[in-house]
Amino acid sequence: MGNRQIIKGHLIQGKLLSRIPAAIIVIAITLLIITLASARYYIRVTKPVITLKDKKSCYFFIHTGSGFREVKDSLIKKGYLNNPKYFEWLSIRKRYDQHVKPGRYRLVNGMQNNALINLLRSGNQEPVRVVIQNVRTRAELAGKLGRYLETDSAQLLELFDNPSHLAKYDISPSNLFALFIPDTYEFLWNTSATQLLKRMHDASEIFWTAQRRKLADSLHLSVAEVIVLASIVEKESNKNDEKPVIAGVYLNRLKKQMPLQADPTVIFAWNDFSIRRVLKKHTELQSPYNTYFRSGLPPGPICMPSVSSIEAVLKAENHSYYYFCAREDLSGYHNFAADLEGHNQNARKYQKALNKMNVK
Repeated sequence: MGNRQIIKGHLIQGKLLSRIPAAIIVIAITLLIITLASARYYIRVTKPVITLKDKKSCYFFIHTGSGFREVKDSLIKKGYLNNPKYFEWLSIRKRYDQHVKPGRYRLVNGMQNNALINLLRSGNQEPVRVVIQNVRTRAELAGKLGRYLETDSAQLLELFDNPSHLAKYDISPSNLFALFIPDTYEFLWNTSATQLLKRMHDASEIFWTAQRRKLADSLHLSVAEVIVLASIVEKESNKNDEKPVIAGVYLNRLKKQMPLQADPTVIFAWNDFSIRRVLKKHTELQSPYNTYFRSGLPPGPICMPSVSSIEAVLKAENHSYYYFCAREDLSGYHNFAADLEGHNQNARKYQKALNKMNVK
């Protein structure tokens, strides 16, 4: 009896021992599979997939309307993506392949797969800084902006020349620059032409405060007319301290209905900005921008005036001058006169200086 109990006990213990290793093996295998899968997932997520060779960072552009395949192919073509398979694998799982967003993105050398996809999926692009100033024509403005934005210069110029669209902002193609306040702006690279105009209108509304509008009213000028006169002042002098005096001369002429006789408007009328010396033959051109030929302000600005020139018109100096001429010392400043006799004396001194330098 005792022997049977001993044998039975050994049998039970043996069965338990035979079952425990099997359970451990199953658990161990399961854990191993989970660990390997996790490790594989971790590697695919955290693996650096961006290689920029000798650069620390670069900008990557995704055009409007691009799909995932185009993004992937572009990254490969530029040599940025060192593991397309991992990039596509994670993009599908994070659904980036279905939510491509255009823009200008900053890629960093050694960027991990997950960080890259999160950046592109978020649409968190780097803005473009554009300095808008020193522009003479609509075409020049369109060309300058087209170098920084996705929209090209032809699309921009088409909008700049579109009277029906510009009418939304109470401007026309000829006085487009009334909408632009020179400054440094930040745009998203994929800003459209219409979005750009809206942005400029908003900036203009901020600039034209109630106080500035009141000053314009006191001169009996509209905002657009202030911009036109400021553009002439801009091209007459680069001396900010002298601009209010020049603005005062032109305001005096407007009050007396005298032709402005502004040389910069003649140069604009000829569309020849290489002209250094305006001669009688230049002033005979039949053009609404020739202020020798026509009285009053020209139909639009002859350039995009700086803020200093706009302020010079709004705060023009009150004086009795009707004439001015560049100084004979060629310093960039001017001599002013209240009558034609004094002006002619100043003009002769200046012409003598030009002749001495053989300026044609």
